[in-house]
Amino acid sequence: MKDWLAHEESDVSQITQYLGTIKNKYNMFTAFLVSEKSHNYYTANGFLEKIDINNEHNDWYFSFRDKAEQSEVNIDYNKHMGEALIMFINHKIYDDNNNMLGATGIGLKTSYINEMLKFFRERFNFSVYFINTSGQVFIAEQEVNSLTHLNQHEELSRLIPDITKPDKQLFEYTMNGEAYLLTKKYVPELDLYVVVEAKVDNFTQSVQEAFYFNIIVSVLITLLITIIVVLYVRKIHGKLNELASNDSLTDLPNRRTFYSRLEHFIVMKKRRQQELAVVFFDIDDFKKVNDVEGHDVGDGVLIKIADILKTTIRTSDFIARWGGEEFIILLIDTKSEDALKIAEQVRQNIENNAELKHQAQKTVTVSLGVTEVRDNDDADSLFKRVDDALYQAKRTGKNRVVVAK
Repeated sequence: MKDWLAHEESDVSQITQYLGTIKNKYNMFTAFLVSEKSHNYYTANGFLEKIDINNEHNDWYFSFRDKAEQSEVNIDYNKHMGEALIMFINHKIYDDNNNMLGATGIGLKTSYINEMLKFFRERFNFSVYFINTSGQVFIAEQEVNSLTHLNQHEELSRLIPDITKPDKQLFEYTMNGEAYLLTKKYVPELDLYVVVEAKVDNFTQSVQEAFYFNIIVSVLITLLITIIVVLYVRKIHGKLNELASNDSLTDLPNRRTFYSRLEHFIVMKKRRQQELAVVFFDIDDFKKVNDVEGHDVGDGVLIKIADILKTTIRTSDFIARWGGEEFIILLIDTKSEDALKIAEQVRQNIENNAELKHQAQKTVTVSLGVTEVRDNDDADSLFKRVDDALYQAKRTGKNRVVVAK
């Protein structure tokens, strides 16, 4: 996404396909990307809209952009995506100079919560809903609870300041001549309060018994909902982190993850005098495969090469998709001469793979650059040297391995 936003935003089909892959692979309601440069909003269906700071429906993006946090959970509606309430998980994208390129994320319908709220109402006669600090109702049982803000009822409006205080948990009030009990719990992951409300007359016990019964059960139910919601949000955060660390097409780690791993091993090399080598390669004439056979075939080629790498490279080493048709390998405890042998084996395995040849309707070859990690190297100097070696392999005829000098 970072590379696409920086260099290829004119190719909308590419990001549409990528977002579609994310949406379908992880069974999301939507996957999206917003470009800070163009203010275009993209989904798996293509360009959706151009966001505008004067459009209240776009406030979420500009508010998120100005926050220090790199990710957030936001529960909201999107007029382009129907009437369902959606849980959005937003994540910022930065370039190498820490400039924000845009925001990406996924959206999930909150209908599963609606079924839970219905169960509590039917089984325990509880009304359960979620509010923010101002008293606005964000989640409530659809077609049953018409409450959109606590200030719609005088008694509840009066309680808003106390409900949003951290200490007090239980409240008594009357509405339309009937007595109610209310308890709440703050959910920091959502920045919302879970409110559990019960009408005293719904119970056969005396008012005093119902009072204590509601205290116990309300607290238990509130905790249960909180646990479920928190676990759900954490699960989605885990998926978001996975998306941020892995390439969804090949299921290999991405450039960001490789860079982090490399920096760690460079530090370890200096401490332990550990031998390290890097192999950097790309597919020869890959653009022709995409242009002639189509992007689906091109994607299949990338996936197959990732599979070949997984079976060729030792489990102790680290493979990543660098971007586009480029891959990179970090070889642990490996000198330059051994790295050359491994790179040559990768080249041969790709060139001689019959399934890959059938898929691309031609022999697929790669050009590779190899270098050792030297004592005075940092990530930038290492990448420059191995990239120069790859360029030399391309310039001298392709389908070959060149060791950096």
